[in-house]
Amino acid sequence: MFLATLYFALPLLDLLLSAKVSGGDRLDCVKASNQCLKEQSCSTKYRTLRQCVAGKEINFSLASSLEAKDECRSAMEALKQKSLYNCRCKRGMKKEKNCLRIYWSMYQSLQGNDLLEDSPYEPVNSRLSDIFRAAPFLSVEHISKGNNCLDAASACNLDDTCKKYRSAYITRCTTSMSNEVCNRRKCHKALRQFFDKVPAKHSYGMLFCSCRDIACTERRRLTIVPVCSYEEREKPNCLNLQDSCKTNYICRSRLIDFFTNCQPESRCVSSCLKENYADCLLAYSGLIGTVMTPNYIDSSSLTVAPWCDCSNSGNDLEECLKFLSFFKDNTCLKNAIQAFGNGSDVTVWQPVRVKNKSLRPSGSENEIPKSMAAPPSCGLSPLLVLVVTTLSTLLCVYQWRKHRSCIHKRCEKT
Repeated sequence: MFLATLYFALPLLDLLLSAKVSGGDRLDCVKASNQCLKEQSCSTKYRTLRQCVAGKEINFSLASSLEAKDECRSAMEALKQKSLYNCRCKRGMKKEKNCLRIYWSMYQSLQGNDLLEDSPYEPVNSRLSDIFRAAPFLSVEHISKGNNCLDAASACNLDDTCKKYRSAYITRCTTSMSNEVCNRRKCHKALRQFFDKVPAKHSYGMLFCSCRDIACTERRRLTIVPVCSYEEREKPNCLNLQDSCKTNYICRSRLIDFFTNCQPESRCVSSCLKENYADCLLAYSGLIGTVMTPNYIDSSSLTVAPWCDCSNSGNDLEECLKFLSFFKDNTCLKNAIQAFGNGSDVTVWQPVRVKNKSLRPSGSENEIPKSMAAPPSCGLSPLLVLVVTTLSTLLCVYQWRKHRSCIHKRCEKT
């Protein structure tokens, strides 16, 4: 009964909280910082906090004494009442890097977390169905019996914005290839601009097109010009690549965005904890053009991964494999790609119960597995998931103690 109440009450609470933090009062971090610097009390606390963070980054902390630690905590507590504390950034915004720098100055070191549970980006909360309505050529009626990836590229060439940014990244990623020279930095920047500026109906159509033959899947794999943007002579260790990513504000933020929006959960209808395919695909595409750029690892499956492996991991092998598995074995991401290729969305699914059958039937890559009825946490924000988990744990402890007490009383009577 308790969990049933949570199932209906928490989504409503999550909606109310989301409305509160994402309403018109929330500013991007650049505007929030400028606003704070104009207020004497806020400006003083903000400068103190930045000194605390800067101290940790160079292994010399302002918080070396108890008094200094208290000053850092005091600054953070004071800023929690300001718009700066709840600020977020928008992917592809004009001052994105500066916005993310401000965001991380608020969150990164004082909490002691390398990777936060929440994304630094303003939630989009879009749906694949919105993309399908904007792109008739992606609908079921218009799905080609031939090469869908080729059709998507042709559609891109008919759109001025898509054609402009696609031509730009192809030029940057192939220039001087005859001399085996590739300016990866310029290639990555052009790819980020393509996925940030071009409408999803075109960029997703090329990256997540549904295929029936090798010619199509190979074209899909080559979409990002992997010989320049993805592949290298040697594969670095994945944890070393992750460390390199975390030194860059954009890469670090987009990796966290991917962790947040593509978190798999087998008990959810879609196999995604947030029950939103569009947010997962947006987060995945956001990684393209960073050092953590992922791509299809071959032309025979939907398996993706960054260009790295877990050799030379030493005692960190398990952690490395877990990181790599989040890409290669991510059912949320695979289902999102399949759903886009099918022209379907989470909202068209119904929870089903299967008896004596696997929940993941075999079949073509475009068949989407259906899960059992979703647990209360599916589709909720990370904060509400924590609440659900905590309350569920407390309930279990309470029932265990009650059961133990009953057994004890029976023993006393006998």
